Amino acid sequence: MSTTVNVVCYRNKKLSNGESPIMVRVCKDRKTKYKSLGISVNPIYWDFDKNRPKTNCPNRDYILKIIIDKEAELQKQILELKAEEKEFTASTLIKSKEERKVKTVHDFYSELIEEMELAGKIGNSRVYKDSLRSLESYYKDKLDIPFSDIDMEFLLSYEKWLRLRNCKESSMNLFFRTLRSTYNKAIERKYAKKGTYPFNDFKVSKFSIKTDKRAISKDNIKLIMNLDLSKEKEYIQLSRDLFVFSYFCSGISFSDMANLKASNIANDRLIYTRQKTHRKINVPILDEAKEIMRKYIDSNNEYIFPILNHIIHKTKMQQYNRKKKVILKVNRYLKIISQMVGVEVNLTTYVSRHSYATVLKNSGVNIALIGETLGHSDLKTTQIYLDSFENSQIDEAMKNLL
Repeated sequence: MSTTVNVVCYRNKKLSNGESPIMVRVCKDRKTKYKSLGISVNPIYWDFDKNRPKTNCPNRDYILKIIIDKEAELQKQILELKAEEKEFTASTLIKSKEERKVKTVHDFYSELIEEMELAGKIGNSRVYKDSLRSLESYYKDKLDIPFSDIDMEFLLSYEKWLRLRNCKESSMNLFFRTLRSTYNKAIERKYAKKGTYPFNDFKVSKFSIKTDKRAISKDNIKLIMNLDLSKEKEYIQLSRDLFVFSYFCSGISFSDMANLKASNIANDRLIYTRQKTHRKINVPILDEAKEIMRKYIDSNNEYIFPILNHIIHKTKMQQYNRKKKVILKVNRYLKIISQMVGVEVNLTTYVSRHSYATVLKNSGVNIALIGETLGHSDLKTTQIYLDSFENSQIDEAMKNLL
């Protein structure tokens, strides 16, 4: 739809001097915006058909020059925006150059972080904060630069800087994926141009995200289940129970376990929406999992497990901080449990999730089905879980070479 620009005498408004303000009027997409030119005129001296001061208007030449200059300025802006294929509205067009100031990398990161926090996406906001902090440590200053400065040279230099500091491949992958995502969002909001996008040539996929084998065998799971912890602290018992519950409930993540309420149980099934991917999970509750839940269900708390409390942890930030604190403690106790049963692996709640997926895979279950129960959004993510094979499987496979 075309954009129209006119300068009008806004006679519906009277100033203290008895005159009406002269305003620029921009119409686009059925929306109209006005902005004062800082000058006024008595309506008797204004030609409302031509939208120009009458010949007998005092200071006519001065007023006419301001009008013509403003109209020309806006028409030029419209042509430039269309030539650069940039989106604009009636509102953004009439803003001053200062108001249309280019949004810097730092400003846009901060804007995204604030949006995530307001939406309750605390985990995501922390990822973006870490990314911005790393970038500004490399840049040695606040990133008051346009996105066009994030070019191939910048990215290669940043990568070199990270490697000199022995940054892990998985961390570099996360830093660059977050920066790429921020750049894409900046393009969507017209803060950056597609023509300067550097990630067509700089491939984030080159950073390996393959992790060490995390899964343990069914036999080791049974050792952990059968371990006598009756004389141990309650927290070590809770740590073991959360690990086992996750294993028997389709590898449910720690965060999703923390969020579980009685309302998530229906007809002996666990039904919840995974926090990370927002996918709905619906799995049967096995007897082993039921027994664990019975130990912790408390009528004084809406949540099943004693991780969150509906009275104390009300905000998303409070919930995030509480879960962060508890998972560190749980994983610390799981390391003690691994030593008690002689399992030589860095035992964490995530090992339970990986073990669930690997045991199903080794039992011949379809990978797509495993991914569905894990709440993954694509098979690639599931495959990362299942990349590591047991040595015994590889040894057996090698016998088929001859």
